[in-house]
Amino acid sequence: MHQNQTYSHLSRPAFFATVTAAILLLVLPSSCTRKLKDGDYTLQVLSTNDVHGTWFDSTYVGGEPKKSLFAMKFYIDSVRTLYGKENVVLVDAGDCLQGDNATYYYNFVDTLSPHPFPRLMKYMDYDAVAAGNHDFETGHPVYDRVQEDLVKNGTPFLAGNAIRLDNGKEYFPLYKVVERAGLRIAILGYTNANIKSWIAEELYEGITFEPIINLVQKDIDKVRKKVKPDVMIVTMHSACGQGDGTILESEALDIFNSVKGIDFLVCGHDHRPRVETRDTVALLNSGSHSRFVAHGTLKIHVEKSKVTHKEFATELIPVDASKADPVMREAFREEFEAVRAFTTQEIGELTTDLHTNSSFAGMCDYMNLMHTVCLSCDPAEISIAAPLTYNGTINRGKLIFNDLFTLYPFENQLYVVKMTGYQVKDYLEASYDRWILTMSSPADHILNMAQRKDPMSLANGWFLLERSYNFDSAAGINYTVDITKGRGNRINISSMADGSAFEYDRTYNVAMTSYRASGGGNLLKEAGVDSDNIGAITTARYPEIRTIIYDYILKNGYIDSEVISDPKVIGHWEFVPERMAKPAMQRDMALLFEGR
Repeated sequence: MHQNQTYSHLSRPAFFATVTAAILLLVLPSSCTRKLKDGDYTLQVLSTNDVHGTWFDSTYVGGEPKKSLFAMKFYIDSVRTLYGKENVVLVDAGDCLQGDNATYYYNFVDTLSPHPFPRLMKYMDYDAVAAGNHDFETGHPVYDRVQEDLVKNGTPFLAGNAIRLDNGKEYFPLYKVVERAGLRIAILGYTNANIKSWIAEELYEGITFEPIINLVQKDIDKVRKKVKPDVMIVTMHSACGQGDGTILESEALDIFNSVKGIDFLVCGHDHRPRVETRDTVALLNSGSHSRFVAHGTLKIHVEKSKVTHKEFATELIPVDASKADPVMREAFREEFEAVRAFTTQEIGELTTDLHTNSSFAGMCDYMNLMHTVCLSCDPAEISIAAPLTYNGTINRGKLIFNDLFTLYPFENQLYVVKMTGYQVKDYLEASYDRWILTMSSPADHILNMAQRKDPMSLANGWFLLERSYNFDSAAGINYTVDITKGRGNRINISSMADGSAFEYDRTYNVAMTSYRASGGGNLLKEAGVDSDNIGAITTARYPEIRTIIYDYILKNGYIDSEVISDPKVIGHWEFVPERMAKPAMQRDMALLFEGR
C-alpha cells in the first residue's frame, strides 16, 4: 500500500544548502538603517492553525460541503480586498500534514507526485507556517520533501526549537521577514516542545525539541538586533495552557504573560479558538479544522521615526462551508479526484453497524474490533486502546477505504510493551478516573461531563470534561469497574480472557499505540511505567494501526460481530453495579448525543 523509498535526512548537504540560501534571501533586510516615516500604519494579521488536512471543500463520499482551506480563502481574500493585500499578513501555527484522507494519500500512498501542501500554501499566499507535532509525526521522508517545495515557494516550515543533534543548529529555519503596510515584520516560528512524549523516536531521528520559553526571548532579541523589524510575530504550535509554566505542550500563555517584544502571538494545538488583546500584544488561535479564521488588527503611530502608540483589535471569523472558492476548487480538482478514487475503493464487508460513541458506555463492536486486531499481533497478551473518533458511524454493508479514517483517524504505530499485572491495574484505574465519576446515588452522573460551552466548537451543551482519546479499556482480561468506588479501588481483574489466572506479579506483553507508549496522556507514567525509556521494555513494533486493520479486513474479507467479540480472545468488562450504572449511562449518553 505504501511505496517504499529511502531517505537519508542527515546527510543531505544539497538540501540544507538550498534551504539556507533561500532563507537568507527571505530574512536579509534591504536596509537595516532605514527609519519609519512619521504617520499612522495599520496592519492586518490573519491566522490559521490545526487545519489537519481539511484542504478540500467536499467529503469524498456523498459530496457534502465541509469547512476547508477553500472556504477559508473566501474570508482571507475578503480581508485582503477590503484593506489591500499589501497590508495583510497570513500565518499558520502548524498541524497541516495529518488528519484527512488527502494528507494520508499524499504522505504515504502517492509519494511520487508533487505534494499538494506547498502548492496550497503558495496559492493562498501564506507568509509563514510553523511546523506542528503531527507534521513531524509523518516522518522524515514526508516533511523533508514537503520542506524542499515550501522553501522553493518562499514559505518554509519554521521551527526554531527543533534542534539538530549533529551540529546544534535549527532543523527548520527560526524566522522569516516580510514587508507589509510599510512595515518590516519578522515572523518567528516554533513547534511543540513535547513531541518526544507522543511519537516514535525514528520519526524525528536526529532532532531534539527545546522548550520554547527557554529560547524565545533570546531569539526575539537576536532577530531584533539583526533585522530591526517594526513588528514581531511569533507563530507557535503550542496550546494556551494555564500560564503557570507547568505544561510543556502548552506554553502560549507562559510566553504571552512574560516575553517582551512580541506584537502578535499566534498559537494552536489545543483546538480551542481564542483571541485576546492586551496593551502591547495580541493572541490569535483559530481553533482547528478550518472552523474559524483569527483576525488581528494593529494600528501604529510614529513620531520622529519612533513608534509612540500601538492599538490592537482581534476577532474570530466563523467559516461558512458554502463559501468555498470555486476557482481554487478547480485548481486542485486533479488532487481531489485522486484522493477520492483511492479512498472510495471497496476493501471488504461489515456485518454490523459500528458506532464509535458506544465506547463510552461499555464494550461495543467498535472497540472490540480495535482490541481483536491488536491482540492478533504477536506477542500481545493484553490490549489497551481508546476510542479515537468521538461520534462516528459506519453502517453495515460494503466497506471502503474511507471508512478506515472513521475507524482510526491517526497514523499511530502499534507497540507491544512489558507491564506487570500491578501496572496494568493501575493503568486502568488512571484511565477510568478520566472517564467516569464516583456515584453515591442513582441520580448522579456516571460520565465525567458537565453542561458548558465547548472550548473547541464554542457550542453550548453537555460535554465530556476529559479527552475521550484517553479513555482506554483493556482486552485479553476479564474485569469490572465499580462506579461506587474511587480511583484505586474501582478495577477488579478476575482472570485472563481464557480463564487462566491473572497474576499481579507477572509481566505481560501489552499492545498499545505509539502515542501511548511514548507517554501520551500520561497514563503510563501514572501506572509507574517509564515511557522515557520505552525501548527497554518494548518487545515488538508494528506499522500504523490503520494499516493493520486494513490487512485484517483484506485477510478475512469482512468484519463480523461474533468474530471480533469472542470472549475467549478479548475477555469481558463492565460497569458495576449494573442497577445503577445502566440507567445512569443511558441518561448521560442521551445528554451527550441526542440531536447531534
